[in-house]
Amino acid sequence: MRELAYYEAKFEALHEIMAADERVHLINGTFLSLSPHRHVFQDLVKKYGDRMKSPPISELGFCGLATGAAMAGLRPIVDISTGSFIFEGWPQVCNEAANAFSMSAGQTRVPVVFHLFHGLRGGGAAQHSASPQAMLWNNPGLEIVLPSSPRDVKGLLKTAVASDNPTIFVDHVQLLEIRGEVPDNDSPIRFGQADIKRKGNDVTVISTSYMVQRCLQVADKLAGEKISVEVVDPRTLVPFDMATLMSSVEKTGRVVIVDETHQSCGVAAEIAARIAESGFDKLKAPVRRVATLDVPVPYSPPLEEYIGPREDRIIEAIRAVLR
Repeated sequence: MRELAYYEAKFEALHEIMAADERVHLINGTFLSLSPHRHVFQDLVKKYGDRMKSPPISELGFCGLATGAAMAGLRPIVDISTGSFIFEGWPQVCNEAANAFSMSAGQTRVPVVFHLFHGLRGGGAAQHSASPQAMLWNNPGLEIVLPSSPRDVKGLLKTAVASDNPTIFVDHVQLLEIRGEVPDNDSPIRFGQADIKRKGNDVTVISTSYMVQRCLQVADKLAGEKISVEVVDPRTLVPFDMATLMSSVEKTGRVVIVDETHQSCGVAAEIAARIAESGFDKLKAPVRRVATLDVPVPYSPPLEEYIGPREDRIIEAIRAVLR
């Protein structure tokens, strides 16, 4: 085992992926947003610059370019950068890439990865802070991945690039500095396999992306009060591992879902509905959601913090289901 930062694990995966398959091309961006770790991207440019494209700023154009290249036999990875920008490329992602396999009766594969940074980033405001994964989940034909640790980002990125399906790789800027163990003989992580990040007996906390890290901090804090929190990370929305989640729900009987999509029609709402359908009789208390409030994301840092899944809101929800 080695300890790596999240961004180091991600770029280690990119190096290994590009070395193993000449069909992989990188399109647009740095896969780092505006973080200060540009040197790792430059290392990639020096080695594979002939397979890296920097098109004009037109998401509709370069998402279409990547979709067509995937249909023609390449395996492009597109950095859409801020998650809000995928709205500009929506027709290509949701109406072309997602539908090609079904509309061609399985004759056309689209092995493309669309990478984006979602969520509350600190001063991003309404047009740079979207978490569009719930909207994308409502478009059949797309695989959706949300890593939360260095080990997961490396293993899931390898699986995403190897997949023959269009994949949305949902990242978070706040994860880039997170450190964690990554195996030396690292291997891909299978889609549709949730991970229990922390075992517990009193309450199941289901969380995604950066919220997994926040929930682990909450679990540490509540452990001092003899509250045993089990933290479960689905890791992928499509395919979705309902079995692992329900096993935890059956054990604890209490569920809190923490996610940065908005409260209405968000990821937490969908997971809550599935738990209600599959295991209502296993619940000892109503399911609680902690999500971003249903308002456009404000620029003001105090207001941005107020609308998000804050630590105190998570703790309050856990206490509520335990009552």
